[in-house]
Amino acid sequence: MPRARTARPRATTENPPAAPGPEGHRKRLRDKLLRAGPDALADYELLEMLLFLALPRVDTKPHAKRLIARFGSFAGAISAPESELRLVEGIGETAVAALRLVQAASIRLLAEEVREAPILSNGERLTAYLTAALARETVEQFRVLFLDSKNRLLADEALARGTVNHTPVYPREVVKRSLELGATALILVHNHPSGDPTPSRADIEMTAEIASGAATLGIAVHDHIIVGNGRHLSFRREGLL
Repeated sequence: MPRARTARPRATTENPPAAPGPEGHRKRLRDKLLRAGPDALADYELLEMLLFLALPRVDTKPHAKRLIARFGSFAGAISAPESELRLVEGIGETAVAALRLVQAASIRLLAEEVREAPILSNGERLTAYLTAALARETVEQFRVLFLDSKNRLLADEALARGTVNHTPVYPREVVKRSLELGATALILVHNHPSGDPTPSRADIEMTAEIASGAATLGIAVHDHIIVGNGRHLSFRREGLL
């Protein structure tokens, strides 16, 4: 008597069978992301997914692991200088553009969150934005956050860029720009590419000069924040302002 065949479950558009090989692997990663969220993915898996959107015909797992090996983390990879990214095997113009796009999107999102409410009401959000924008810069950059009378952000502008350990800042230019924007308060920001946010004597003197000049025109300097790599320092909290 012939043995009855067991009916196989039919694939549906909602539950298609996993394809073998790279496509199956990519689908499993997508399912993992959508089912369990981004925290369920390792840094190299996030990079792998990002790169296979940019390089659809390439096995991007080795590329992702090489990026982690060189830069240490997802954040380190997406914010690494283009010249260093191109030294990684398999990372060309298309991959660099994809990494840059994610970095720009994350900074843009954080910037929008900072603009939504008075800056002084959420220091953690401000710190996250400044860290994303500046922590991995390879040269010093001096920025000013210009605020209105309700401490909402009017503008965030880079007023000077320098070398790996020095940025020329002209206090009169800071005050002049404040008047142009109608700002009533400022937060000064700069980064230390060395990673150590400890202020130099020049940092302290420059801050005092800007605060003094701004005060004569009724403009307050709320803080000066120095961003290092993974650390930051607030002049206000340290009693330096």
